[in-house]
Formats: sequence, structure tokens, C-alpha cells
Amino acid sequence: MIENQLYTLFVYGSLRQGFRHQAYDYMSRYFRLLGPAKVKGLLYDLGGFPAARPATGDHFIVGELYQINTASEFQWAMAQIDDYEGLKVETGETPLYYRAVANVLLDDGGHADAWIYWYNGDVADKPLIASGDVLDYMRQQQKGG
Repeated sequence: MIENQLYTLFVYGSLRQGFRHQAYDYMSRYFRLLGPAKVKGLLYDLGGFPAARPATGDHFIVGELYQINTASEFQWAMAQIDDYEGLKVETGETPLYYRAVANVLLDDGGHADAWIYWYNGDVADKPLIASGDVLDYMRQQQKGG
């Protein structure tokens, strides 16, 4: 698939609107929310941020599906997000995440292909976010549960 033919992005962490992170301000300028969605995968707590890994079965990551406002700005906008997500590294370093296409399930039962950022590191000793929803997980952590 040619990158510039796919103008959608699935986000599950700080780029979600409910996260209230300054990175969302950027998202909302260049992308429009299509709605809540989920993708097959597992979500882990890395401390300061979540890490998604692809998975099969009935494990889902909860997030949102976005579409670029202006197709001609897509590659530039994604390059900025790639930088934010740690894809641009010095020679010899390993990128924190990698971007790939995933099948996204929409809340209305439909589906679409979209870009997602998968974690590129080891999650063996990291806590699993069983709900697949980092916002729900953070609320539970704040409540002490």
C-alpha cells in the first residue's frame, strides 16, 4: 500500500482527545475525529506512557480513529507525529515505536485500515493494561485500584 493513499490514523494514548495532552492540540489542527474505535492488540503500562503490541484473539486496544483534514498535508503531519512517537533516532539507536497499517474496528460495527504506532521494545516485565483502554486504566490508578 502506498503511504499517501491511506489518510487515517488510530491513536490510543496521548494523542486521544480525552488524554488532554498538548499533543492532542496538534492532532485536532490537522486531523478530524471519525469516532471511537479499537484494534486487535495488547496494551502495556511503561510508566509514563502506554505501549501497544499487535495480538490475535479477542484482545483489543481502545482508541480513536482520525482522518487528515487536507490530504496534501498528510505526509508532513505524519512526519511530525513520527518524530513525537520516537521514530526518528540517531544512527545506531532503535526507534521507540514503528508505524504500520492495522485493521480498525469502529463502534458502529464497520472497519477501516489505519496507521498505528506499535511499540518496538520489550514488554516482558511491564504491566498489562487488561481493559486495553489507557484512559480507563489511568482513572483506576488515580482511584487507587
